[in-house]
Amino acid sequence: MMALLPEKKRVSARGPHGLGKTAMAAWTILWFSLTRDGDDDWKIPTTASAWRQLTKYLWPEVRKWARRLRWDMVGREQFSERLELLTLSLKLETGEAFALASNDVSAIEGAHATSLLYIFDEGKAIPPDIWDGAEGAFASPETGEAMALAISTPGEPVGRFYEIHARKKGLEDWHVRHVSLQEAVDAGRIGQDWAEQRRLQWGEKSAVYQNRVMGEFATSEEDGVIPLAWVEAANQRWLEWRDSGEEPEGELTSVGVDVAGTGADKTVCALRYGDIITELRRTSKEDTMQTAGRVLGILTLGGKAIVDVIGIGAGVVDRLREQGQKVDAFGAGERTDKRDRSGELGFADKRSAAWWNMRDLLETDPIALPPDDTLTGDLIAPHWTVQSGGKIKVEKKKDIKKRIGRSTDDADAVIQAFWDEGNWWIF
Repeated sequence: MMALLPEKKRVSARGPHGLGKTAMAAWTILWFSLTRDGDDDWKIPTTASAWRQLTKYLWPEVRKWARRLRWDMVGREQFSERLELLTLSLKLETGEAFALASNDVSAIEGAHATSLLYIFDEGKAIPPDIWDGAEGAFASPETGEAMALAISTPGEPVGRFYEIHARKKGLEDWHVRHVSLQEAVDAGRIGQDWAEQRRLQWGEKSAVYQNRVMGEFATSEEDGVIPLAWVEAANQRWLEWRDSGEEPEGELTSVGVDVAGTGADKTVCALRYGDIITELRRTSKEDTMQTAGRVLGILTLGGKAIVDVIGIGAGVVDRLREQGQKVDAFGAGERTDKRDRSGELGFADKRSAAWWNMRDLLETDPIALPPDDTLTGDLIAPHWTVQSGGKIKVEKKKDIKKRIGRSTDDADAVIQAFWDEGNWWIF
């Protein structure tokens, strides 16, 4: 891909998760800067769909690979990490590479030099105006050479990165490359066993499998309750919260508890502080008293427990109430008078209402969820229909288990943690 840049000028690559795309971007930055410094005025603006991608991945990769260069062959001393290779920039004699936020189009437009290289890392969610802002460099007569490298694991079939790979009109001057799963396996970048496990975990037709394993653009199923893109956005907010080092505000809001008992499924506790699920705690083969004791310990942090009361969960509810704890018994099959935000549709049962509540929160509120593969697969798994009586019906848990081969324990715990009897529209 790097070898194509001098000829093609604009190169865009998509492929599976774990392919090494960001490492390639780092190599490109080092190549461009070292082959032009001292002779040309050069600049390398780097941007990404999220600031975290630059601070945690791209620029650490630049520093890592800079330390591995054969400096005797480069013909100069190693970069000074005090004066040249800084946290988010590389400043040499006649040019600079630097990080730019993907919401600052003026900074993209303001990049001028004889030699320019734009890096679009994880480009699937970079706004169109950022791409358009870079076009000035290709049009300006002051720019002797202008190149662009755009890389990403694909997402939904929307946005400029998708349009480039779909060869939309006006974007034919981009050279496009799709690195297949088999190529990645053959190159030793991805294990075949990992890919097979993800197929079993997520399902071959799911958007998350198509995006992350096959490197294909795919959208969530039309009858899916929660789109993958919304879950990924919540994951990004969680990572930003964790990186900030801030503790959750206030005491524990609630803990959602999906009780599995002594079978093969897991008991899951989802700890919620405000808009954040800080962690998932999973245990296996516990009896009712053990689970009640575990939840009792969590409730010393405050808040209330929202416990699946079906089956052995009833025993956990009873025991916690005996201990004087705040407990809401969540009966998935119970009827409810709640309606969706439009007021037009009701819900077949409380389970359907709770899943729809999570859908609404992910669409409209800045909630944050840990980036856990099992949780992600759980959240995007259920389908829904509208029944003849004008009620939304979310697929039963047992039916999902038949279809994907496991129970959605993680998602159910999270959804219960956000179940608030007062946070609803009742018409």
